[in-house]
Amino acid sequence: MPEEVLFKSESDQSREEIAAYLRRVADKLEQGDGITLKSGSDPVTMEPPARPTFEVKAEREGPTDGPGELSIEFELEWDENGADGDRESSQLEIE
Repeated sequence: MPEEVLFKSESDQSREEIAAYLRRVADKLEQGDGITLKSGSDPVTMEPPARPTFEVKAEREGPTDGPGELSIEFELEWDENGADGDRESSQLEIE
């Protein structure tokens, strides 16, 4: 299935700025509101369902014998047609 990027933003920010952004997203999720992403004049509003799939991934990209790039990715995923998927579930912990 081809992927269509609806919105993308990438910028260097302080840890505090990132935490504040994630808190705003968390507040919207908790309230059941849509999440509007805006950069310039291209806003995109997404309406996550009550139980989306939540994926957390830690990655290292680069050569196996040298320094690479590290990342932590958080992703919410759901079907556009609202169908529930049969996804594997395990308990996520953050320490």
